[in-house]
Amino acid sequence: MLFPIGDDQVKGGTYPLFSYAFIVLNAVVFWQQLSQPDAWIYEFGAIPVEIMQGKDTITLITSMFLHGGWMHLIGNMLFLWVFADNIEATIGNVRFVIFYLLGGLAAHAAHIYFNSGSSIPTVGASGAISAVMGAYLIMFPASRVKVWFFFFTFRVPALLFLGFWIWQQWMSGMASLDVATAESSGVAWWAHIGGFVFGVVAGFYYRMRFSPTLDRGIPSNAPQKQAW
Repeated sequence: MLFPIGDDQVKGGTYPLFSYAFIVLNAVVFWQQLSQPDAWIYEFGAIPVEIMQGKDTITLITSMFLHGGWMHLIGNMLFLWVFADNIEATIGNVRFVIFYLLGGLAAHAAHIYFNSGSSIPTVGASGAISAVMGAYLIMFPASRVKVWFFFFTFRVPALLFLGFWIWQQWMSGMASLDVATAESSGVAWWAHIGGFVFGVVAGFYYRMRFSPTLDRGIPSNAPQKQAW
């Protein structure tokens, strides 16, 4: 599997404070969650059947900061670290926070639409991060993503990397329409797809709104990403 570990950076712009703050916040919440993992997930995770009944709607937000395990957390935070800062640097801090949360809500909407009767809690930042990735695809299609594959690192165009990623999500999402497959996978594929679609739409708006900034080209005031 290919893991993103860096990308090209935009020049100048706003310091991506919240891109990094969200990583810290997710890590802190997960550390607290470890004390009573099941209790936290059922208390603060979003349960589709309850949301459809108008109950515990605040969990649509709180669930974005919970994770099902270490690998879930690390994977999400890696993608957030790679793809979020360019967007925040371009559109600004406040707009980024609003965009991120709306992306998470769009992801929930897609997941609940296909799983409205489910009593399984949904947790994770994946939906909001998928929105980040969708916007990145539109705003920075020529950017190069540095990826790690076993002991090798190389760069691929963002258009190729993210295009392949969403294709995987789509194929898995279609397969999950089979009830047995959906229950066994444990992954909210449609949340990924819904968040990504929202991000693509927002990306077109931001590209038109901030096109002079996007045309300034590469390198940066934001920290470069290096392989671990």
